[in-house]
Amino acid sequence: MSAVGSGPSGSRPEVRTAAGVLRGSREAGVAVFRGIPFAEPPVGPLRLAAPRPAGGWDGVRPAVSYGPPPPQGGHFGMDALARDAAGDDWLTVNVWSPDPVPGAGLPVMVWIQGGAYTIGMSGLPEYDGGTLAREGGGVVVVTFNYRVGLDGFGQIEGAPANRGLLDQIAALEWVRDNIRAFGGDPDRVTVFGQSAGAGSVAALLAMPRAAGLFCRAVAQSVQGTFFSPELAAHIATACAAELGLRPTVADLAAVDPARLSAAGDAVGAKSVQWAQRWGRPAHRSIPFSPVVDGDALPVTPWQALADGARRDVELLVGHTRDEQRLLTALDGLLGQVTAEQAAAALDVFAPGPDGARRYRDGFPAVGPDELYELVHSDWLFRMPSLHLAEAQTAGGGRTHVYELTWPAPGMGGALGACHGLDVPLVFGNLDRGRTALLIGDGPSPEAEALSTRMRAAWTAFAADGDPGWPAYDTERRLVRLFGTRSAVTAYPEHTSRLIWRDHTFPALPLLVTQRT
Repeated sequence: MSAVGSGPSGSRPEVRTAAGVLRGSREAGVAVFRGIPFAEPPVGPLRLAAPRPAGGWDGVRPAVSYGPPPPQGGHFGMDALARDAAGDDWLTVNVWSPDPVPGAGLPVMVWIQGGAYTIGMSGLPEYDGGTLAREGGGVVVVTFNYRVGLDGFGQIEGAPANRGLLDQIAALEWVRDNIRAFGGDPDRVTVFGQSAGAGSVAALLAMPRAAGLFCRAVAQSVQGTFFSPELAAHIATACAAELGLRPTVADLAAVDPARLSAAGDAVGAKSVQWAQRWGRPAHRSIPFSPVVDGDALPVTPWQALADGARRDVELLVGHTRDEQRLLTALDGLLGQVTAEQAAAALDVFAPGPDGARRYRDGFPAVGPDELYELVHSDWLFRMPSLHLAEAQTAGGGRTHVYELTWPAPGMGGALGACHGLDVPLVFGNLDRGRTALLIGDGPSPEAEALSTRMRAAWTAFAADGDPGWPAYDTERRLVRLFGTRSAVTAYPEHTSRLIWRDHTFPALPLLVTQRT
């Protein structure tokens, strides 16, 4: 595999991959290749199947446009974006390289986007890797699509579980086999992801099939939901029932993918009616998550890391201070949470039989809004992230921990250091896509400076495993705070840590209803 030249003035760089020659573009000094297939389209006989490696081509293949996204749920209009993109070649990668020459030996950063395992596509402008590749000290950035919703994570009889995760492994195998042609070092691959993307990173750390495909991992706001097969199957049954079908390959493989996505949306919208069987995911309208199936994903990430399964992988993990704030705003509850709603949230999400009391005792001065926010933030993102760090440390691995404390200036500063704020800061895309909601109109010098610091830490970690502050241990618990003034201090969410100290984040079960 090699670089094979370029067009006039280097504006059309070409590389030779295992499948054939690609011609990309050059943007602000970075070579960019978009829409490269890493697996065959998962349609027809391959629908609801594990990904199959893409075939080759003759001649020079243009690589200047993103591939079509996989079928999407309806949140934020993502289903319309998917419908407007022609084609079914969903499984493609995109590469940004400052030096697409074999032997350049640059570290590689492979991004896994989030979206609650229901939405997500690599072609969104906020995931453009140009700034990170150009200003990150020289890294190759890779993004890719993977199946979501029922297509990617539904527990369907006759289909392999965790197809979305298998897509991610296939993309990483493509990186292993081809990234040298783009100037990357296949032995220095870092996976990084946020929210469901960070949950995916955690899952990959526990999957034997992913061993050896990356040496470092960054998990930003780990979504802590992992399902038992029984829970996932029950949810899939409800989704198929929306279409009058059974959750089998025989029934679902020929259904229009958009109809499957719509069925998943319908179940998510009314999932609270299954709260007695589905438990916490029903209260948060989370119909899809990785399934601890005992095969592709043998155990939860926390158990795998505590057992030392990936002690050889260096880990950077953290969360934002106010994870829930944006989600509360999107629900129309910001500043409107009642004492009854806060009490209900504590009863459902606080750990153990006395969790609600421990929250009230631990935070005696806060009102309903803050209690509601704290328990939601802790259950879904903050404590899963912290526990992943502690599991890796217990298993003999090296971990660095951070917390983003800088308050988002968008919406008049009401969002705090909310969920998703880290993404534009890490990519350096402060004025693209939907980031204005968080960053505000026109990034401030303070936002630019913080973005520079975070990019420097992430790319330094990708290069040599050291983001610039001490590794986490269970004595000092040192973490990096990224705020108006960054600092290294003891983990600041001490009260929440103690409340959740004995929680193990098991695979979420299908609950047994009481017979009367």
